[in-house]
Amino acid sequence: MDLRFYNSMTRQVEPFTTLAPGKVGMYTCGPTVYNFAHIGNFRAYLFEDLLRRTLEFAGYEVRQVMNLTDVDDKTIRGSRQAGVPLRDYTRPYIAAFFEDLKALNVEPAAVYPAATDHIPEMEALIQALFDRGIAYKSEDGSVYFSVDRFPGYGRLAHLDRSALRSGVRIDADEYDKEGVGDFALWKAWDERDGDVAWDAPWGRGRPGWHLECSAMSMKYLGESFDLHTGGIDNLFPHHENEIAQAEAVTGKPFVRTWMHCAHLRVDGQKMSKSLGNFHTLRDLLAKGWSGREVRYVLLGAQYRQPLNFTFEALAAARTALARVDECVDALTARAAQPGADDGARAPSHLAAFADALADDLNAPEAYAALFAVVRDANKALGAGLPPAGAQAALDELRAMDRVLGFVFFGRAARAEVPADVQALADARAKARAAKDWAESDRLRDALAAKGWQVRDGKDGQTLKPLAQ
Repeated sequence: MDLRFYNSMTRQVEPFTTLAPGKVGMYTCGPTVYNFAHIGNFRAYLFEDLLRRTLEFAGYEVRQVMNLTDVDDKTIRGSRQAGVPLRDYTRPYIAAFFEDLKALNVEPAAVYPAATDHIPEMEALIQALFDRGIAYKSEDGSVYFSVDRFPGYGRLAHLDRSALRSGVRIDADEYDKEGVGDFALWKAWDERDGDVAWDAPWGRGRPGWHLECSAMSMKYLGESFDLHTGGIDNLFPHHENEIAQAEAVTGKPFVRTWMHCAHLRVDGQKMSKSLGNFHTLRDLLAKGWSGREVRYVLLGAQYRQPLNFTFEALAAARTALARVDECVDALTARAAQPGADDGARAPSHLAAFADALADDLNAPEAYAALFAVVRDANKALGAGLPPAGAQAALDELRAMDRVLGFVFFGRAARAEVPADVQALADARAKARAAKDWAESDRLRDALAAKGWQVRDGKDGQTLKPLAQ
């Protein structure tokens, strides 16, 4: 697979290359753990899961790092309002985040560094910026990065540097910066922070958000690495500031490829609590939707295109997944039956699937390839597909599901068939194959006596408890 991705730095689709052959270092901007993550957040995390799975499908060994922002204005404000220490406040939201990732079948990253566990690395980065004349201390004791002293600033966001002198909003607590575009590396302690502070050579305080990601990504992936991802809202100023902090110290290119996903909208509008269209994953699960169905919807659009989330889309996902499940069940039943292999196979669509992924993660085309397998497998089953052919189709679906993660994940539980019932069903299948209709009918009645209904269809026989 020759992967081609849109690089936000160059603003074009280009061949994906890595620093070390066959290996990818990938950094993902993770959650700020002050509340439960919402479906807009998970649109980004699922895009990144699809990307990672695609890289592995293409043969790469991926080391993914996803940070946990557990110290910032929101987490501090929440912990103070709750009257609990910062770690006690963030701990349940961190646990909930991992539960949500599991519910969505997101593959775990190699490392989940929390900001509060990496203060020494952040202090070292600030000191290096002081040593290079890039950082300065303001009158209130905060430390800032001077954009004017770093000529490379603005490349990712393609900024006109003159705009930094007039068009950047100044936060109320950043009134004494040298330049309007400068950003905080270290925020001096004030009473709003309570007991959340660390002693540093330049004064007591806490790190800035942008600094956290630069320090942690370089600790776990090196001074230069292959791939950095996030939502489009992270591009500026967060990712631009990450680049500045890292490259001002190392003098090396920070990241080779930057990838950003577009926003999620709900019913055609920006998600907002005031509009009543704000949903966490937990909200959707409580309404009876499954993580599998949510995953299907959030992955269904190409990642650089805005995605409109609706409950109608969830209902359509349920129907589509039921169709996939029926095909999988029919293939599984046929693969388990005896029969000679005449070489018949359903057409393969794995190459089209791989091409779609390689083309900047074209999820709609990848979905189309999956459903082409379902369509052709159903046709082949109706034409007498042999067990080996059914197994080949199942293997192709499993290969696709290595990337998509919803075909075999979270399927509706089916009643377990007792061994004696399954033996009767297998005997009946053999009787039908031998056209011994009297024996077939006798075994059907025997199954009914045990509380099981057998149904015959073009894809073979299926069993269901009579109570259902």
